[in-house]
Amino acid sequence: MHPGVQVTSTRQRRDPRPTPDRPRESEYRPRHPLDLLRTVGIQQRGAHDPSFAVISGVIWRACRTPDGVATLALREMSPGVIRVAAWGAGREWALDQAPALCGAHDDLDGFDASRHPLVSETQRRHPGLRLSRTDLLFDALACAIVEQKVTGLQAFGAWRRLLTWFGERAPGPTPAPMFAPPTIDEWRSIPSWAWHRAGLEPAQSRTIVEAARRGRSLVRATVAAADGPARDLALTSIRGVGAWTAAETRARALGDPDAVSVGDYHLAHEVGFALAGSRTDDDGMLRLLAAWPGHRQRVIRLIRLSPAREPRRGPRLAPEDHRDR
Repeated sequence: MHPGVQVTSTRQRRDPRPTPDRPRESEYRPRHPLDLLRTVGIQQRGAHDPSFAVISGVIWRACRTPDGVATLALREMSPGVIRVAAWGAGREWALDQAPALCGAHDDLDGFDASRHPLVSETQRRHPGLRLSRTDLLFDALACAIVEQKVTGLQAFGAWRRLLTWFGERAPGPTPAPMFAPPTIDEWRSIPSWAWHRAGLEPAQSRTIVEAARRGRSLVRATVAAADGPARDLALTSIRGVGAWTAAETRARALGDPDAVSVGDYHLAHEVGFALAGSRTDDDGMLRLLAAWPGHRQRVIRLIRLSPAREPRRGPRLAPEDHRDR
């Protein structure tokens, strides 16, 4: 058990013969400040993500665990007390993994926010920000591929359609129908016309299918890799997976505190404006972030929580839709 994790066991309180409609429950008591919504909310892919919802202070998440589909509900009952409930075949796995989802394994050792006043002030204002991880690498990879080279609106719409059409209905009393992602084999079997109707380009669908062909071995190799560069090497062995996709996957699935999404349309500009007062390119962004080795993803998250915003210079990009009507 990680030293920052304190989970109250509920085995003595559990029904020894639970039914599918009854949850397993536990409590997570972090030993550090925790902003639950900002920490776990990074996993939501748009306001209408069918695998994630926030209703009346409860975070609902549908996921496909190694043991099957599970629905997880998280609620902060009082400061420092997170109530966790889980339904479905994968509920035990989801309960055990919930602290990591809430940032329990995030280690701030070596992070010095004082190296820039904006980073320092944002860290002071948001001491409960932790880096979440799902430990579900293929789902994070598929999602990152869906988001390649398109607007967020397009990517979130495609993700919603794919999960609703080909995912599995989440168990439990979800506030609305929710869906877990397809299995690795099911990703491979999605027909070509469905990718097009969902709004994906052929290059994206081919990349997901190719990743799924090597899915289990790819997951094993990436998780077993010693560090970020080794994980990138494993992920980018798939044709169509580059540095941006690998970094996004590492950040969401593994809570990698040093992942930097080089090649992002906006990120270099955001980092440059926040840390230097002007736009920069990827090389300039990496030079600015070099002050925080091992914690560059953390700095990016803090920058996005800060009030630093570059004035808009023109209209938003209008999404294009090439699907048949």
